[in-house]
Formats: sequence, C-alpha cells, structure tokens
Amino acid sequence: MNHQFITVEGNIGAGKTTLTNLLAKHFNARIILEEFADNPFLSKFYESPQQYAFPVELFFMAERYKQLKEMVHTKDMFQTITVSDYLFTKCLLFAKVTLPDEEFRLYQKLFDIIHQQLVFPDILIYLHAPVQKLQANIKKRQREYEQNIPDEYLFNLQETYTSYIKQHNIKTIFIDASNADFINNEKHLQVVLDALDKDLSEGQHYFTLP
Repeated sequence: MNHQFITVEGNIGAGKTTLTNLLAKHFNARIILEEFADNPFLSKFYESPQQYAFPVELFFMAERYKQLKEMVHTKDMFQTITVSDYLFTKCLLFAKVTLPDEEFRLYQKLFDIIHQQLVFPDILIYLHAPVQKLQANIKKRQREYEQNIPDEYLFNLQETYTSYIKQHNIKTIFIDASNADFINNEKHLQVVLDALDKDLSEGQHYFTLP
C-alpha cells in the first residue's frame, strides 16, 4: 500500500470516523479525527442556522487548519501512514451550503489564503449514502444536537460533495455505502483495503459493497 496520507470523507452520518478508525488500526497509522465536539457554536447552529452559520464554519476552519498544520510539522518515525476523517476542502463545501453569498465570499478569501499551506492527501475515500441511511445513522449515534437535521440540509450537502468529487484532482475511491457496516461485516472493510492496494489512475474509481 503506497499511500502515505489517506482521507475519508462523506456527508454527516456516512461512517467516516468509523472507517478512519478501522483503517488506522489496520495500517498502524497516525490518526486525525475532527474535533467537532469542541465547537462551541455547533449546537447553537442547529437551533438557529442563519445566526450561527458564520462562526460555526469559521471555528471549524481554524481547528482543521491547526490539526493539519501540526501534522505537517510533526513527523512520526514509527507511523509513516496518516489517516484523517476529513478533507480541509470540507470547510468550503459546508460554507457554500450554510452561508449567504456575501459571507461566503469573505469566507472563501480566508480559505484560499490558508488552504495553500496544507498538504493534500494521496488518496480520498468518499462514502456516499442516501439521506435516509444518513438519518438512520445520525439517530443511532444519538448526538442530541443532530437529531433534528432536515433532510434538505443533508441533500444539499450531498449535492455539493458530489459536484466537488466530479471536478477535483485528488485520486478518489468512491464507495456506495448504502448498506455499509464496516464494523460487523469484514467483507465491507476488505473492499476498501483491496481498493487501496490497487494501482489506481487519477480520477474517480467506483466500488460497491457486497
């Protein structure tokens, strides 16, 4: 497996952190997990999206930048592979959905300044699941502030992610995660491991779980 920096992405409830933990364990890799619980604006955002969209997105961008920047400066001689459960571009994708046009343009200027300072992953694993599956996973993990996320919000994020995946230049493993159960079904995890072992060309490569 030749990839040194693997990123797992997907919509809210797609299973990113679960898969990231399993991959990190399999490869004995350094792991970077998004610290969403530290965002003081997150629960307020779900209660009043228009009022708290800008501070919630700004806080996330600052924290993600800090995490990924530290990764660049701290090498680990025992763990040569790094697995992350978010892509920094996620900042811009969420902001595009949550912010009004003027605020988004300001946010994008800040994003463009710091994005160029970070390292891109060697490969992206994108988990795609229908909104109904996302909602079921969200209910199952029982984070109180997430329980009333509208279907429309998840759908808009899905569309934004899909549009980005089609035009970006990161090598991407696109997984249909409609029936994903990476913890209890070893075959599902094996599909991802086999995909990572392949000598994939640039672009998107689509895989379905058994």
